[in-house]
Amino acid sequence: MYKVRSDEPAYAFLWDRETQATNRYGQPIDTAPEGDALRQQPFVINNETQPRQNPNRYKQHGFYFNADNCIGCHACEAACSEKNENPGHIAFRSVGYVESGTHPAYRRVNISLACNHCDDPVCLKGCPTRAYTKFAEYGAVLQDPEICFGCGYCTWVCPYNAPQLDPVKGQVSKCNMCVDRLEVGLKPACVAACLGSALDFGVVENVPENRDQALTTIPGFPDPEITHPNIRFQQTRSLQRDVTRPDTVPVKYHRDDDAKKYRPVVDKKLGDKREWNWKKLLTSHENAHAMFTLAAQTVMGAFMILLFGPILGLEGVAQLKQSSAFVPLLGVMLALLGFGLFKLNMHLGKPHRFYRGYNNLRLSPVSREIAGVSAFFAGLAGYSFFSLFDNGLANLLGSLFALLGVAGFGAGSWYMYKLYRIPARPYWNHWHTAAAFYGTMLSLGGLLIAILAALFMDSPQTLIKTLAGVAAVGLVLESIGLIAHERYLRAAEGEAQAAWYLQNTQFGKTYWLRNALMAFNIVALVAIAWTGLSGVGGALAGVALALSMLLAAYIGRILFYALVIPTTMPGHFFWKNPGFIEHARQFGLADRGNTGVVSERHHKFDLAELMKTVRENSIGDMLTHVRRILRGK
Repeated sequence: MYKVRSDEPAYAFLWDRETQATNRYGQPIDTAPEGDALRQQPFVINNETQPRQNPNRYKQHGFYFNADNCIGCHACEAACSEKNENPGHIAFRSVGYVESGTHPAYRRVNISLACNHCDDPVCLKGCPTRAYTKFAEYGAVLQDPEICFGCGYCTWVCPYNAPQLDPVKGQVSKCNMCVDRLEVGLKPACVAACLGSALDFGVVENVPENRDQALTTIPGFPDPEITHPNIRFQQTRSLQRDVTRPDTVPVKYHRDDDAKKYRPVVDKKLGDKREWNWKKLLTSHENAHAMFTLAAQTVMGAFMILLFGPILGLEGVAQLKQSSAFVPLLGVMLALLGFGLFKLNMHLGKPHRFYRGYNNLRLSPVSREIAGVSAFFAGLAGYSFFSLFDNGLANLLGSLFALLGVAGFGAGSWYMYKLYRIPARPYWNHWHTAAAFYGTMLSLGGLLIAILAALFMDSPQTLIKTLAGVAAVGLVLESIGLIAHERYLRAAEGEAQAAWYLQNTQFGKTYWLRNALMAFNIVALVAIAWTGLSGVGGALAGVALALSMLLAAYIGRILFYALVIPTTMPGHFFWKNPGFIEHARQFGLADRGNTGVVSERHHKFDLAELMKTVRENSIGDMLTHVRRILRGK
């Protein structure tokens, strides 16, 4: 239990007396009504069961930030990190700022932010391992780093950059509201350390003494409607019409007098020159996701064409199963999907804990995607194995596994799309993501079958013409989505329009190369579907087209990850600045330990080290995990 010092200053104690019944979003402030079973459960802190000491234990608490008083001293950051024993590159609370005007009319507003312990915590819903819990005690959203396997999805969906993915340990951790201090009547460590009385804390909607406002947003704060965060603001100092960020994110905030708030708009701080930026694309942290989605969608598309092509009357597909290309095709499909799953798993901070990805099937689209893709892989493997035999039992079992594969395709492909519909990442939050994914299934799935048919079949011309038509349909579907997405981004505001700006400047040449390749590919595929391919010239043209399709697909997918701009809080010139983080890792500053940046060490694959970790830690843990599932726990 947290020990209260005898000389604890008065301002460090909670001050709430009377509280309101509901918050401004209509949610009850009581997290567990009188008589609720939750109130009867023991409250354990540091393995000690605590009797009820705080009368407001079962009320939603939240932070109050007075931007007028914040002097940017970072004492709150230091106190938080000291209490939680955080390394230098992790901060549960961080202080950024926005600025407006020029001397002598310069204005700066500092913003201190940690986890907001939201009414609707998207991190909890998104986490596949169930590492998050919304507790009735104080309404705290708590996270267990030991359960986390480091996928980082919570860092995608959170609009406030609260969950912190440690690139050394390969796990996420975050603010825990200092519930041990709350229980003995003390405010969180960051609040108690604030020098300027800018931070305060209490039952949500209670306004501290000598405060006039309780706003839900200030310039730089993302849309509170996404999660209904439990933080309130005061900011009375006037600012100029345009407020900028000091970091490299191309977003600024423009005052909307009608709405009486600042709206995010694009800030063309990076110039208008079109560039390639190949190095940034090819070394992206998300390349593993690009490889996995492309591999999985290629195999899913090929499998669906194999199964449903004859039913849909696609000429030549029915003969494929009797050809010498069928078995090699199944082998390549299994190998390609296995490669994609391997890349995805090794992308985790703790790849040996992969099995925890099934823990949150009730809420997480990631868990559902993992379950769907796993079922698809099992169905494909079973179908491939029993296709080697020609008897009634093998045909029956092959058909059952094919049905499993179809079910896995339905769930896996749908939730592969749904997990990217994230309000905090508006570039992804558009139906073009579905068009891109399902279009890739048709185009690359058709291409995969065509390559194997050309290599192993005696007369593949008819099948190749059919597959060219299927691939063309896929590329047309993807192109329609891209055109609609371009119009959406151009007309949008904030992070969505900023992504469009990056798309046409920092990655402008790469983006238009992809578009040109797609246009060429569509024309070539339509020509092949009409006339076919023959002779040495046809073979060379087919090889060139295949390379062009693969290049366009890969460029498009890595752009998909590189262009997204999350709705996160502004940082400052060094701390929480994407540009400085990239610079520090590129030039070795990340190895010095005093810059707040480290290299991503847990992604360096060492097979011997991985096997040692699995032997020492994972086998028994996995068996315990299975036993708990079987017992329904």
